Parts: sequence; C-alpha cells; structure tokens
Amino acid sequence: MAAGGEGFLKRSNKFIKEVRSELKKVTWPTKDELISSTIVVVVSVALVSGFIWIVDSILLNVLKLILR
Repeated sequence: MAAGGEGFLKRSNKFIKEVRSELKKVTWPTKDELISSTIVVVVSVALVSGFIWIVDSILLNVLKLILR
C-alpha cells in the first residue's frame, strides 16, 4: 500500500483541498498593478535584448577583424 497508509484517492483529495485553501490566501494583483508590472517586464526584456544585440554585433565585428 502507499506510504502513510492512505490510498491514492485520499491523498489526491487531501492535496486538492489544501491547494484550494492556499489559493484563498493569495493576494491577487489589481488590474492596474498587473498592467504596470507587465509594462516593466516588457521594457526590461526590450532593454536587455537590445544590449545583447549590441554586444553581439560588436563581438561579431571584432571576430571578423581577427579572422581576416
């Protein structure tokens, strides 16, 4: 039998009840908080992508100069 003497269905049911209980404790973001957080993430991704693109371009040109 299963560890702890409980069957699979009992353990699964207990798990689902505990998940529901924990989800009730969550403080969900408001619409404004969600929008502002999304904007921060999109801008951050754009900045990091741009930085990586610039560094990649520089390194590519340096490598081309070295291999000539």
